[in-house]
Amino acid sequence: MSLDTSLSKPHERLAQLLADDLAQVNALIRERMASKHAPRIPEVTAHLVEAGGKRLRPLLTLASARLCGYDGPYHTHLAATVEFIHTATLLHDDVVDESAKRRGRPTANLLWDNKSSVLVGDYLFARSFQLMTETGNLRVLRILSDAAATIAEGEVLQLTAAQDLSTTEAIYLQVVRGKTAALFSAATEVGGVIAARPEDEVQALFDYGDALGIAFQIVDDLLDYWGGDATGKNVGDDFRERKLTLPLIKAFAAADEEERAFWKRVIEKGDQRDGDLEHALALLNRHGALEATRQEALAWAEKARAAMGRLPSGEMRDLLIDLSDYVVSRVS
Repeated sequence: MSLDTSLSKPHERLAQLLADDLAQVNALIRERMASKHAPRIPEVTAHLVEAGGKRLRPLLTLASARLCGYDGPYHTHLAATVEFIHTATLLHDDVVDESAKRRGRPTANLLWDNKSSVLVGDYLFARSFQLMTETGNLRVLRILSDAAATIAEGEVLQLTAAQDLSTTEAIYLQVVRGKTAALFSAATEVGGVIAARPEDEVQALFDYGDALGIAFQIVDDLLDYWGGDATGKNVGDDFRERKLTLPLIKAFAAADEEERAFWKRVIEKGDQRDGDLEHALALLNRHGALEATRQEALAWAEKARAAMGRLPSGEMRDLLIDLSDYVVSRVS
């Protein structure tokens, strides 16, 4: 990986390079999350938006637009749109998952209530559509509105697949494409569209975002069992919440009758006892599920790298390639 250790991580270097653009995005976010009549909206939104997140998705939009030579005003609108969609989904997710913490802080639904979180999320979705229409680009509107629909579809699919041990890797990938990769690919694709680049470059940007988002989510799911990363998650959180992620799907597919009975008890029935997490980890290692999952993450990162290689060379492209390497370095 071509990271200079004397500098920061790839997303931090992107933020440095795009500092002026990012400042405009942040100002736009603060302006558009305001409400004259409902002060709770900026209170709830600010709690999440200003919680110290990486702004990864809007950075992808800014970087893609600049990589494509865009010099107009609307890449900041699109970056803010992407962040609003992302924030809205987080507010809704925390209600659905009954989460108490996000990025190490109490969730909005815990500090206020579920109704406030859902309604403020709806408000942010509406704001995102207002922002994207201001570009006057119908294709941009289609890409981002399609992404919003795909995200919702992925979340519903995840609900129906939850605790269902018959869930296949294909369904898992469909869920990941919905809940994570759809917004990554939309974020990168609109950068090329707003810059009016040729179709092969727009497709390359979409392919990069899609592969990066899938690698990102697979790594996140792997780290729940792998550990050793500053994600704010404890080892085994997904296991305790009975989430059916790729490592477990692989282990169940390779399990014998006794092992399948264990997985059915702890995941489908939710009957978890002392020592079950340790036994689950042993089974994951016995069948090589963790290493196989890691190899899939690496393969998707390589697809992201290959897609970016189809775009014009330069510092921005190199940083985006470094970002795909960095995502999977957390489990290397």
